Amino acid sequence: MTFLGLWWSEGALWLAAALALAIAELIAPGFFMIFLAVGAATTGFAVLIVPGMPLLVQALLFALFTAGAVALGRRWYRRSEVPTEDPLLNDRTSRLIGTMVEVCEPIVSGEGRVKVGDGAWKARGPDADAGAVVRIVGASGSVLLVEPA
Repeated sequence: MTFLGLWWSEGALWLAAALALAIAELIAPGFFMIFLAVGAATTGFAVLIVPGMPLLVQALLFALFTAGAVALGRRWYRRSEVPTEDPLLNDRTSRLIGTMVEVCEPIVSGEGRVKVGDGAWKARGPDADAGAVVRIVGASGSVLLVEPA
């Protein structure tokens, strides 16, 4: 097979698609297109090794190789956890524990609303009138658990 014949082969087109996806991954934020690039490159090499492969088989190989790359990538990401200086960075309700807040809708029968910053959150705790100050002691989902300050 000549260089020109290789250039126009289906395998070379898969490899070109892999290169384009890898470049797109570098330009665009996120980390997903690289898995597609790995799938396309692996499919390209498979098509170069086995010329004349039907397009349906190529598409199935691409899907299989991409799924494998995603599975390996997820496994690697789970094993290599990135340490952070703020372990509660993405846990907004836990960050609020200990904060003193004002009751904006009276807590009656254990349920009401408290003002946190410029928003109001559902709250559970002992009955309290509007304007009372309470302390956040926990959270259940997005509902804050409060006690009198």
